[in-house]
Amino acid sequence: MMQCGTDRTDGNSARGPGSGARRGFRRIALLPLVLLAACASGVPSGDVPDTSSPRKAGHFRPSGMYGAYLAGRLAASEMDTRVAAEQFARALEADPNNPELLQRAFLAALADGRDATALARRVLARDPQALIANLTIAVADANSGRFDRVDSRLRALPRQGAGQLLQPLLLAWAQLGRNQADQAIATLRPLTEGVRFRSTFAIHAGLIAELAGRPAEAERYFRLALSEGGGQSLRLAEIVSGFEARQGRPDEARRILQDLSAANDDVAMVEARLSADITRRAVRDVRDGMAEALLGLAGALRQQEAGEFALLLLRLSLSLRPDFAPASILLADVFENDRRYDAAAEALASVSFSSPYAPMAQMRAAILLDRQARTDAAVAGLDSLASANPARPEPLARMGDMLRSRSRFSEAARAYDRAIARLGAPDRRHWPLYYARGIAHERAKDWPAAERDFLTALDLAPDQPYVLNYLGYSWVEQGRELDRARRMIERAVELRPHDGHIVDSLGWVLYRLGDYRAAVRWLERAVELEPRDSVINDHLGDAYWAVGRHAEARFQWRRALHLGPEPGAIAKIEAKLRDGMAMPAAVIAGPTPATTATPGLPPAATR
Repeated sequence: MMQCGTDRTDGNSARGPGSGARRGFRRIALLPLVLLAACASGVPSGDVPDTSSPRKAGHFRPSGMYGAYLAGRLAASEMDTRVAAEQFARALEADPNNPELLQRAFLAALADGRDATALARRVLARDPQALIANLTIAVADANSGRFDRVDSRLRALPRQGAGQLLQPLLLAWAQLGRNQADQAIATLRPLTEGVRFRSTFAIHAGLIAELAGRPAEAERYFRLALSEGGGQSLRLAEIVSGFEARQGRPDEARRILQDLSAANDDVAMVEARLSADITRRAVRDVRDGMAEALLGLAGALRQQEAGEFALLLLRLSLSLRPDFAPASILLADVFENDRRYDAAAEALASVSFSSPYAPMAQMRAAILLDRQARTDAAVAGLDSLASANPARPEPLARMGDMLRSRSRFSEAARAYDRAIARLGAPDRRHWPLYYARGIAHERAKDWPAAERDFLTALDLAPDQPYVLNYLGYSWVEQGRELDRARRMIERAVELRPHDGHIVDSLGWVLYRLGDYRAAVRWLERAVELEPRDSVINDHLGDAYWAVGRHAEARFQWRRALHLGPEPGAIAKIEAKLRDGMAMPAAVIAGPTPATTATPGLPPAATR
């Protein structure tokens, strides 16, 4: 039995200056990502661990089949695919007829990117319907050009579970490989008229129709995919823009890419290269089409928390198309998600410098370095990428985010300066960059520069709740522009009524203005939305104290202490628990002790 991994999510706090946790931009991921954690439910018979040699801490190596099995399980649970594959292979060698070991050895080998064809055949001898084993053999046959065998194998698979999507897609491509374009499109046509996954089937029907020389039919399917996609993806944009360009519509092709890249940094770096070779085919032949189908299903499975299956599909996709940069980037993110940074870096390094996706891979490689606390090396990598792409602000913006997350605020502001210098005349889509630089300036104690950036961000995007919240909160802390500040924060709450950090800002501003009863109402709401936030609970305690609810105040302060407050806040909360608190005058200039961290930035798709 396999256990799926869990998503990483980055919080998007929107408090005013000085909230609880460091949060930064999380830019768009190419596709949903996956990880594998193989967990056994039984132990095969065999040898016992060899205990004859002394064990050294960190160097114990279990021996025999049983030891190899345990080592393989541990490695798989830690996403160490190389060791898992080696150890399960050792265990299987000792007990070659053990069906569980055979299954684990096969899956581990495939997860590590090894040739698992022979193991797949052994699995199929026991279970002819095993989906992953059948797909492995089908991929091997496709790589050998034996599409008749692929066709026969896929027809024998039941359309259930993941097979409902994958079997008809791969079968259609196998039919095209047999020069049966009519049959291939006929396989997909009824599915493009269905309810589930119709966009996916339409994309592949369009790809097959174009490769078969039927552009009018291809266009109809691509239009359907765009209309049903539920949000355009990079792969769909690349496929359809290339088709438009090959049909003599380069302006429309570039518009499709620009519309997507305007909102996403990663895509913007790729878009420039795709536009430079606008007629490039994203899917060149049958094997590419099969690889695309496997990649697409990997993304869909990730959304359904079937991560172990998705990883295997990525490996099969790369077996069909070793130069498939999107699959390599997904694979890197899989490993990064489980802190296997060396494996992630290896996957990113496999992306060719000539690929349109190379800048994306290089930016993600820098992020890996930063996650390993090698921030200076990461900054150097981003600086090199910025030099190689002198018109692009994204590497420098990412550098600023990275430095800001490390509390290197003056350096971050200088990186944002360089990014903004590349913008030309700013427009609405650039507001997050000014907002980010404003935060860096504010944390570097340069309020005049910060205020200018916040006001510029509001000029570009007047209704951005994060900017309204940050600037309004700052003004109240300084005792300035009080009426306008309150209106700004109230507007931010209207726009984000379920954002606990923004609601907390309104409650805290009301508290600072002396409207304690209203503050209690809003801070109680904020705690409902973010019950495990130390700062919000601390704020509510202060408000309770102000209205005479002292027992409840002490309860909230105790709760704040147990929720991991910032180190500088601990002594202040303990003092309030011990001595209570003297009521401050309304509207005190300067930040309060309980609010000392950076508010989070807006979601990645806004840049």
